[in-house]
Amino acid sequence: MEKRWKIIPSTYEKINQLHQELKVSKPICDILLKRGIATYDKAKHFFRPQLTDLHNPYLMKDMDKAVARISQAFEQNEKILVFGDYDVDGTTSVALMYQFLCKIYDSNFLDFYIPHRYKEGYGISKMGIDFAAENKFSLILSLDCGIKSIELIAYAKTLGIDFIVCDHHLPDDELPEAVAILNAKQKECTYPYKELCGCGVGFKLATALATHFNMDEEHYLCYLDLVATAIAADIVPMTGENRILSYYGLQKINSTPCAGIKSLIHLGGIKGSLTINNVVFVIAPRVNAAGRMDDAKKAVQLFIEKDETKALEIAELLHNDNSDRKEADSSITEDALSLIANDTALINKKTTVVYKAHWHKGVVGIVASRLTETYYRPTVVLTKSGDVVAGSARSVVGFNLYEAIHACREYLLGYGGHFAAAGLSLLPENVENFATKFEEVVSNSIPTELLIPEIIIDTPIEFKEITPSFYNILCQMEPFGPENMRPTFIAKNVVDSGYSKIVKDLHIRFVLKKDKITFTGIGFNLAPKFHLLHLKQPIDIVFTIDENEWQGNKTLQMKVIDLRLSE
Repeated sequence: MEKRWKIIPSTYEKINQLHQELKVSKPICDILLKRGIATYDKAKHFFRPQLTDLHNPYLMKDMDKAVARISQAFEQNEKILVFGDYDVDGTTSVALMYQFLCKIYDSNFLDFYIPHRYKEGYGISKMGIDFAAENKFSLILSLDCGIKSIELIAYAKTLGIDFIVCDHHLPDDELPEAVAILNAKQKECTYPYKELCGCGVGFKLATALATHFNMDEEHYLCYLDLVATAIAADIVPMTGENRILSYYGLQKINSTPCAGIKSLIHLGGIKGSLTINNVVFVIAPRVNAAGRMDDAKKAVQLFIEKDETKALEIAELLHNDNSDRKEADSSITEDALSLIANDTALINKKTTVVYKAHWHKGVVGIVASRLTETYYRPTVVLTKSGDVVAGSARSVVGFNLYEAIHACREYLLGYGGHFAAAGLSLLPENVENFATKFEEVVSNSIPTELLIPEIIIDTPIEFKEITPSFYNILCQMEPFGPENMRPTFIAKNVVDSGYSKIVKDLHIRFVLKKDKITFTGIGFNLAPKFHLLHLKQPIDIVFTIDENEWQGNKTLQMKVIDLRLSE
């Protein structure tokens, strides 16, 4: 599939100015400026994150109320239930808060609760509240959920159960009747950083409680490995406090991780230091698989287990869940691609809606993402769930999926989500009507260019500028993530040295040259473009830079994303 290339415009006057201040290469200065880092001081904070730069948790609206209510519960020997969602953010949040409270309160008065994905659904559940009532819990701390649970929190109140909501999702105009709501995105909250994940909000509450009870910072900083795991998995912006927490959380993961994370690293076969990328693609899927294929409660049990042998046993259960998830994901993706390929009407649409009653509901969201990679367009994957059809939807960059689904609500029983992803349910007899309406809505509203994937390019670069010291500075820009992605470069008018070749029938091993400097690189799935090198004409390449280690020798190499003939 052809892609659009978009080079972010540069301001050369500002690049020169920052170059004078920082004494680093101009491509680095260009990248920093495009990330809002325009002064020496901002660069210092960016390259040298400090825990002392974290904001005072009491700046968050209702933090004082939350601490006061928890203190009251301690004084009156109330039972406290820590409640969280079944994904990585939710399970790490619960593990953090439960362990922290166990340090300052009798664990006989504490428990945690993770709703079952299929029996209870997302967020606060009636089953969870009823469990709390039956077991005499009078205070629930909800983490990574609760901001939209107005009716359920009101129901809990009728049973004499108070709620403290710790959430990061966008609130509606009406808020639940909780004792305290910790969410930097709510109106009137002046907390300086708005992009914490659920576990980040939980970390802030633990920090405030530690301050209140005069505890050393080590009693909450010890959970930074969990916070970094949540930040990576929840794909929140890698800026501000998230960057600081991830930076130190990765250090903890790479030095003294909790027994659970250590077990997942072992099972993932990771050697050497972990990056955020490893957390996203190796640790997070194993944790998420627990909720997708079975019960996510064991993910919390993994994170709170101190014994390494027992932790490894639980980690193996998650590892097996993930193997099952991969198998289901792979076979359903293959099935769905075959459905599309054999239906000319489906191929030529601007949307994909596919449905089979037997598909595993735990992986339909992943399958929707896979289909979007192949046929770049808004996609819905549906399966049978009891008597109804349920599924997940994924969008393409720049298109508001939630609005499109909202426009089809006449055929839906329920739906929820945001700009890029959503969930929905409908009656089996309405699947075809929904698919027709969804195609109509998207066709009438999506600009054609949004159906072509876009590569965002940070800055042009010359081969002579790619040096070991340049790469060293690039590495100091980690951890990478949204709003601080691994920099992408463009090199223009390079030529093939004659040594480039196709490997494994899919990939290109590049050996390219410009101004007498030769660089090697790998381009995954770029074999269909190999013929461009045979033309012996200059080409432009888009790539990232990494390090290749072979027999103890380290060399810089390009990871080529795309190429085309130079203009």
